[in-house]
Amino acid sequence: MKVGLIIYSHTGNTGSVAEQLLEKLSDSGHNVSMEQITITGNTPAQAGKFELTGVPAPDSYDAIIFGAPVQAFTLNPVMKAYLDQLPSLSGKKVACFVTKQIPFLWVGGTGAIALMKKACESKGAEIVGTEIVVWAGAKRERSINNCVENLSRLF
Repeated sequence: MKVGLIIYSHTGNTGSVAEQLLEKLSDSGHNVSMEQITITGNTPAQAGKFELTGVPAPDSYDAIIFGAPVQAFTLNPVMKAYLDQLPSLSGKKVACFVTKQIPFLWVGGTGAIALMKKACESKGAEIVGTEIVVWAGAKRERSINNCVENLSRLF
């Protein structure tokens, strides 16, 4: 299966999780590519104060995993802008993950995932799974491993 990992990573945390996913999916025999959404403007990005410059096209993939950080207790505005401008995702299997600092999932994580799911479903995608990676604290490695294992099993 041809799987696209399409991410926005401001600090590198989301990118490092995506790299582990890429390795795990590749080891399972999938043809996997990772593409990053890029911007011009101030970082951290604020809605209306950046421009998308790198806009990966999802149409060549059978399945897509979108990854982004939580910012200000919601989905990062770069990923939100990217998902809003996407064409149809009809017929695509899609999974989403977010990375966040605060250990309580309901503080930004669940809301960010809900926004990603809604945006993808509105484009016709079939959501097959989601994960929230908590970056802070002693359980970080377990959180990352759970995300990689759970998402890689979906395809």
